[in-house]
Amino acid sequence: MEKTIPESMIRLINEVKDRFANDEKLGEMFEKGFMNTLKTTVERKDDGTTFVITGDIPAMWLRDSAAQVRPYLILAVHDKEVADIVEGVVKRQFQYIVHDPYANAFNKEENGNGHHADNTEMTPLIWERKYEVDSLCYPIQLAYLFWKATGRVSHFNQTFINAAKKIIQTWKIEQEHEKRSSYRFHRENAPNASDTLTRNGKGSLTAKTGMTWSGFRPSDDACKYGYLIPSNMFAVVVLRYLSEIAESVLDDREMKDKSDLLATEINAGIEAHGKVEHPEFGTIYAYETDGFGNHNLIDDANVPSLLSVPYLGYCKTDDLVYQNTRRFILSRENPYYYEGKVARGIGSPHTPERFIWHIALAIQGLTTNDQVESKEILELLKSTDANTYLMHEGFDVDDPSNFTRPWFSWANSMFSEFLLSTCGYYVPGSPGFAESGK
Repeated sequence: MEKTIPESMIRLINEVKDRFANDEKLGEMFEKGFMNTLKTTVERKDDGTTFVITGDIPAMWLRDSAAQVRPYLILAVHDKEVADIVEGVVKRQFQYIVHDPYANAFNKEENGNGHHADNTEMTPLIWERKYEVDSLCYPIQLAYLFWKATGRVSHFNQTFINAAKKIIQTWKIEQEHEKRSSYRFHRENAPNASDTLTRNGKGSLTAKTGMTWSGFRPSDDACKYGYLIPSNMFAVVVLRYLSEIAESVLDDREMKDKSDLLATEINAGIEAHGKVEHPEFGTIYAYETDGFGNHNLIDDANVPSLLSVPYLGYCKTDDLVYQNTRRFILSRENPYYYEGKVARGIGSPHTPERFIWHIALAIQGLTTNDQVESKEILELLKSTDANTYLMHEGFDVDDPSNFTRPWFSWANSMFSEFLLSTCGYYVPGSPGFAESGK
């Protein structure tokens, strides 16, 4: 059955199309991309929650679902129907976290679908149990931004409180992964080494740094080193959000103090272990480290990434270390930065070599203060859709018609958010909204 499109969405689409009256394709791409999540991936449930699939995979990722509906917060400010949909996403996310804070993707009900041959503590509700720090960051971010956009606090219920406590507890345990964590993940006969963890599912050896350990990246690929810097940066940001929620809404001094302390500890770990001196670019952030002095100097297309740090709210776009890092990751010194006949940008070991991601291009546009660069990114997004009027996962820098995942809602939402930002529309409560002076 065809979903009814809210009037607020139709109005915003028409406003954006009017802004791009001289560029019919870009307007049509926005219309198709902005509606994609609502029309093809969202399902309201009788319990008031909202189930959101990623697109071509029939499971709900905590990360993806938050990013998929994030641009709709612009509408939720004045549209109760849209606000109800987003609140339903938040409520379902925190139900899932209470069920298992180590899982990254879940089923609609306890049907046992997904990766149940994996050697880890699966349940019928879990689709996949790859532990990723960002999977716990995104729901807190969405809950916070939803509050800022709508003023609603009904989602800060007992389930939210229970989940928030589990998140803090999990991140504290994973500060000492070697000694305290019981989490293990091993995929038998994994087609790629990145689909499983070494050392019988424990991952590569780490030393205590103050940061919190992550088994996998937001690409769902295994971390080379257990401290994933951009995810730890994201954790610092959302712990500060949680502190504000605890103080202003929940009146929970204990949660506020625990959030503040953990944010301070993780941030100190980033400062002490997450930076390196590069001979060409100066002080830059590493992508991963292990606490023993080893660093992985790359960036990945998936968010959180080093490129996305200002978008996440960890620092300003003009921060010197960020700017140094940005120059590094947008150069050939980054093994996953590709230049081709048609495009250039950041890819991922998750997709073939010389494939770059629309998500990374959108983030590049959202984190630049250079209007020329912003326009170039917009043109690049428009010219690499393979005439589908939608975004994809990765595409060949020499031939955009060669791409992965034709139905990937997260990429469409990122494109939509970037295009909206060029028109002066920002998610309330986000760094972009604050910097725009709205």
